[in-house]
Amino acid sequence: MDISVHNSDKSVSVSDAAFGADFNEALVHQLVVTYMAGSRTGTKAQKNRSAVRGGGAKPWRQKGTGRARAGTIRSPLWRKGGVTFAAQPRDFSKKLNKKMYRAGLRSIVSELLRQDRLIVVEEMKVAEPKTRLMAQKMAELGADNALVLTDGLDSDLYLAARNIPQLMVMDVAVVDPVNLVRFEKVVIDQAALKKLEERLS
Repeated sequence: MDISVHNSDKSVSVSDAAFGADFNEALVHQLVVTYMAGSRTGTKAQKNRSAVRGGGAKPWRQKGTGRARAGTIRSPLWRKGGVTFAAQPRDFSKKLNKKMYRAGLRSIVSELLRQDRLIVVEEMKVAEPKTRLMAQKMAELGADNALVLTDGLDSDLYLAARNIPQLMVMDVAVVDPVNLVRFEKVVIDQAALKKLEERLS
């Protein structure tokens, strides 16, 4: 399979297995849900009645006072008491096989290519880290809402893009399914395209 390079008569040859896969909506959904679940920290914690300090002694005797029975001043009904159903740290991550993960990425990238949302350029660079230069380059590509993938993170490119809304620059080695489906266009240079093909093969 050949992919044409933007504003050039050149084309890049890539494997059909990596960029010609069928779109598997169920697998892509599972992939995105798994990735987002794994990014949750799950560190929130509250104290139940056994974790709150104090409350060892019975506040008053069981009978004869005319007041309601009480066993501890740290009851959830009392001020400064424990929480009834206290939140505890938990792991939200889900398991997904490596083969399924790669197959999901292949499905996403192939669908981007079919929808003409994958733009291949010869090289993605800016002369200096200026937002104006990056905005001009993206306007030329017709991609105001885009993910830019490069082979290695170029600091000038990152600094030029970080102040533009709906634009993100990433190293292709760490690209994730959520960002691939999040943006309208994906701009990738030839070196990054080959690296992505190796990752998907």
